[in-house]
Amino acid sequence: MPHDTTPAPSLKDWFNEARYRSLAGQFGGLHPRFDRKRFLKLTLDGLAERSLMQRLRRTSEATREALPLGYGESLEVLRRLAPQIDHGFVTLFLPDFVSLYGHDDFDASMEALRFFTPFGSSEFAIREFLKRDLDRTLRVMESWSLDDNDHVRRLASEGCRPRLPWSFHLAELITDPSPALPILENLKADPSLYVRKSVANHLNDIAKDHPDKTLSVLHSWDRDHPHTAWIAKRALRTLIKEGHAGALTLLGAGEAAEVRIDSFVVSPSHVRLGETVNLSLGLTSTSRKSQRLLVDYVVHYVKQSGGSSQKVFKWKELELGPSETVSLEKRQTIRDFTTRKHYPGQHRVEVQVNGARLAEGAFGVMTA
Repeated sequence: MPHDTTPAPSLKDWFNEARYRSLAGQFGGLHPRFDRKRFLKLTLDGLAERSLMQRLRRTSEATREALPLGYGESLEVLRRLAPQIDHGFVTLFLPDFVSLYGHDDFDASMEALRFFTPFGSSEFAIREFLKRDLDRTLRVMESWSLDDNDHVRRLASEGCRPRLPWSFHLAELITDPSPALPILENLKADPSLYVRKSVANHLNDIAKDHPDKTLSVLHSWDRDHPHTAWIAKRALRTLIKEGHAGALTLLGAGEAAEVRIDSFVVSPSHVRLGETVNLSLGLTSTSRKSQRLLVDYVVHYVKQSGGSSQKVFKWKELELGPSETVSLEKRQTIRDFTTRKHYPGQHRVEVQVNGARLAEGAFGVMTA
């Protein structure tokens, strides 16, 4: 059977002509003064050249142009539109509209962002308000952290992450993350996994600039609670990969591993893009007591310049009894990503146990 060679749809096509015609019809049904022709001209002219985020922003701008109402009246129309949109990312133009045009009506804008976030997310829009008035906006977000709706509680944490992906960094909170910590305190044992992931990611952001601050927060929390323990483990992932002694200690793996590496095999010796590298590790405890081990592996990717850059991958967490032996296997497909391109050459692979590099192997990449 022949392979399907149809290219995968681009993310920017979430905002395509059909979507804009649908939105124009929905807007027209909600308010008689909505100018469908103006909206479609603004969104469809030059559509092909716009990126996903440019299309998102243009949708907000076209809404403003085509809906000749005051800000408060416009919000009422957008509130009624939100449940009619059947795509979570597309709804992001609703809070984006607030971030563009709502700074003169802070209270109405905060309530609008709270309302819109369950339909998609207001995490990007709230940052425009944090940038302009950090303290006032954080006070509102702290109240959101106690909301009954888990989408709103997540917004409280996610929206003020210092280094939120796909958005600008919040320089004030990178310098001093303390103003946002009361929000995380309220969410430290949240019943929603959706919220807990955000709290962990927020703490991981902080750890990149202030590792001791993240550790101090986690030490102050009751990690006997399973939800809090889950957050702590995920929040420390960057520090664990770096072999940070304090992070390893907090997770019970602070002592040097007492182990013997029986074997570490990297095969095959050479691969092409799309092929798989197999890692096989055998180790034995040389300790008289049980020990907690965090096993990672480190790939030193060859750079175009001929140098290398390393990336640490999680492998296994385990309890190893006295004299106990364990065998671990891992497979990794070598393929290019937008964030990583492979170049020909020898790629070193190291085994890291409780932060210490204990064994090494290599594989070659052939790209021609």
